[in-house]
Amino acid sequence: MSFTTVAATVIGGLATAAYLDAKHLIRHDLTGGSLAGSTKKAVEFITKRVSEGKLLIYHLIEEHAHGKNANNLFLIFEDRTWTYKQFFEDLQRVGNWLLKDLEIQPREIVAVDGGNSPEYLMLWFGLEAINACPGFINYNLTAGPLTHSVKLCDARYLIADRAVQSLVQPCEADLSASNVKTIYYDDAFIASLSDCTPLPKSRQKGIRPDELCSLIYTSGTTGMPKGVIMLRGRELNTARGVSEYLHLKPYNRMYTALPLYHGAGHSLCITPSIFAGSTVVLSRRFSHKTFWPEVRQSNADIIQYVGELCRYLINAPPSPLDKQHNVKMAWGNGMRPDVWEVFRSRFDIETINELYAATDGPGASFNANRGDFGRNAIGMRGLLWHRWNGANEKRVRIDPDTEEILRDTNGFAIECQTGEAGEVLHRLDPATADSVFAGYYQNKGAGDKRKIRDVFEKGDLWFRSGDVMREDADGCVYFVDRLGDTFRWRSENVSTNEVSDVLGRFEQIAEANVYGVQVPHADGRAGCAAIVPVQGLSAEALDLKRLAQHAISVLPRYAVPVFLRVVPQLEYTGTMKLQKGRLRSESVDLDKIRHSSPHDRMFWLPPGANTYVPYGFKEWEDLKAGRVKL
Repeated sequence: MSFTTVAATVIGGLATAAYLDAKHLIRHDLTGGSLAGSTKKAVEFITKRVSEGKLLIYHLIEEHAHGKNANNLFLIFEDRTWTYKQFFEDLQRVGNWLLKDLEIQPREIVAVDGGNSPEYLMLWFGLEAINACPGFINYNLTAGPLTHSVKLCDARYLIADRAVQSLVQPCEADLSASNVKTIYYDDAFIASLSDCTPLPKSRQKGIRPDELCSLIYTSGTTGMPKGVIMLRGRELNTARGVSEYLHLKPYNRMYTALPLYHGAGHSLCITPSIFAGSTVVLSRRFSHKTFWPEVRQSNADIIQYVGELCRYLINAPPSPLDKQHNVKMAWGNGMRPDVWEVFRSRFDIETINELYAATDGPGASFNANRGDFGRNAIGMRGLLWHRWNGANEKRVRIDPDTEEILRDTNGFAIECQTGEAGEVLHRLDPATADSVFAGYYQNKGAGDKRKIRDVFEKGDLWFRSGDVMREDADGCVYFVDRLGDTFRWRSENVSTNEVSDVLGRFEQIAEANVYGVQVPHADGRAGCAAIVPVQGLSAEALDLKRLAQHAISVLPRYAVPVFLRVVPQLEYTGTMKLQKGRLRSESVDLDKIRHSSPHDRMFWLPPGANTYVPYGFKEWEDLKAGRVKL
């Protein structure tokens, strides 16, 4: 055989291999591995740490402080820095105060309420070092939600940042009546602690992987916050898993402005960085004015995002410094499709590493995206992934009104086809279900609602994610909506996220929040969009005809919002998730809207019309009287 023939054969084989790899995502799946393989590795890792008596994140800090990373920077915060050695030494002082002055007991839950700061981290890991458990309170809370969250965790102490004293002080009497003592801290107080005695190892003995390590609270958008039970073993293994997935090294610097009371900043930045011995660049809070200056000054190479953070950044005025930074990767979740490429291009970001995960759920997926293929996806599912993991993760059809899983004639769930959106379920092993999903503190009923039996066969057990996703023919998985955000109109299911993405591509709209509203004499929910015009543009200056044409040309007619509510700004949770509860409750009732937000302007798309027109009290009365049928 001639050299030319051999070369042609080899090249042809390589081309075939490359084609199969691209088509079936073989290399991607091999890198990601299987759920069974990941579980095996996790068990081996945790078993080893248990045998060493080192199940705490505190132990990782200790190992770095006494090892080769001792003088590596652990923390950069404004104009202050800590090496791993310095931070570990400060933990001794904070831990001794907690142990000796407050007499914190093993496994005691202590409520911690404060903004991002080095002192907050010292309290977190100081409590952990003496085998106590922080209850991470959302620092935006006051009144009923705050007292509920503190009382829920049976805390004797609420240790609160003096910066949130105005929110906490009105609750002190109520908390005191429940035997909760409030103690305020600031940087000066923490700096005044002087007992450097090494913390007793006896407090760290006998810790089990299935013990409570902390409580991270839900946002409370559907009721009072619930305390998600975080377990020692899971927290440590998540730190390992994320660190290894991101290939973090001691030289990496990850910037976060996300609140530390939430799982994203907690488990996707702080603990993985500690596992790797790398550097955390911590911002006090998110602001588009300080974001890039802090990133540049710190020389961060990874930035963390969540929700609408990236939209805020692209809505800020362009700067000649937009591409002058060291960032190679944006890592986070919730980047919307209409923001994705604009953000990458404007700031010259090499990798957008989108993930899907939930503090209270067992599933996770990742997409390290560097080009057109897989753009906007939250994960990739190739041939090998389906072979290894397909039996443990399913998408099923649901009724968006009742949120119940639809069943076939045999009483079993109906699995979604390729391209079809459905709720994601994760198979649970009954023997280990409580360690995978430990539920909510003192709220067993809410945790039990997330578990469902007899889904595909009698006796099986699955976890309901509450998230609707779809997978296309190329194996790209896309987040569609959260259950409750999808609504039915004209017998069709409408995804609020997908409609928001379309509106967000209209050049006069800076932000959009889409939701379904009940309208008199109409079945289902009509689409309504709260929109914020771009800077400098008033509601009167919006080109409503072109906006309607844009929506009609892209969306099926049933998905085009019937109503528009022009607002000065959207409401967000502390973790930058859109708030929809008040908007839904006010619907298109002008009496309620004028009472709560007198400056908001309302428009609508009358039946058969192709442009939005003003919506006033006459139109509202016509709807109530049934003179107009939508």
